[in-house]
Amino acid sequence: MTAKNTMFIIPQRLAATCRGVPERRAWLDRLPDVVRQMQDRWTLTLGAPFDGSEVSCAWVAPALRGDGSRAVLKLGLPHMEAAHELQGLRFWDGDPTVRLLEADEDLNAMLLERCEPGTALRERPEPEQDVVIAGQLRQLWRKPAAPQPFRPLATMLAHWADETLAAAPNWPDPGLTRAGLGLLEELSRPSADDVLLATDLHAGNVLRARRRPWLVIDPKPFVGDPAYDAT
Repeated sequence: MTAKNTMFIIPQRLAATCRGVPERRAWLDRLPDVVRQMQDRWTLTLGAPFDGSEVSCAWVAPALRGDGSRAVLKLGLPHMEAAHELQGLRFWDGDPTVRLLEADEDLNAMLLERCEPGTALRERPEPEQDVVIAGQLRQLWRKPAAPQPFRPLATMLAHWADETLAAAPNWPDPGLTRAGLGLLEELSRPSADDVLLATDLHAGNVLRARRRPWLVIDPKPFVGDPAYDAT
């Protein structure tokens, strides 16, 4: 498709993620206009958006730039965990992530380096996945210099704890759940050894590429203990 002359496509998983959440529903209603705006500003010809199990929190489509180079347009929905993805991609600057080519922070719009052939690491045997992920993590873990925008890992875990506490009547084992929440709070306390984490690095978020054998996509950066990413 091109956003200008065919029906606008919203992937089913993305629509499901937005259902019942007013902020996300409003974002989805504005999405066709934002796509057209980015297409015009960055001189893009767009293909049909990616649709699959890994694409549920953003509208992502292959793009051809005015100079003939290939890229990916990504528009992220309001998402607490991914609020600083754009800034994280700037920080890592292609090592070992995809490169950020253009950005609009207000619209959470990103034009990204395209991984080709783009095969997910998930398709390789699990022992190979482990080796690749370990290598990517070693490259990702760096201390961001101050001032920096990234939130502490404790912020995300506190958000999850609040969601869990709100569902307390449904806990099958209250003692075990409270013990787990206590560990989340204890283990996420700031430390001098904290680094910038990806927090969502798995074999579906590592793609085969030409510039490097594998590149990381979709980081959700927080500052914290590297053991979190390894776990």
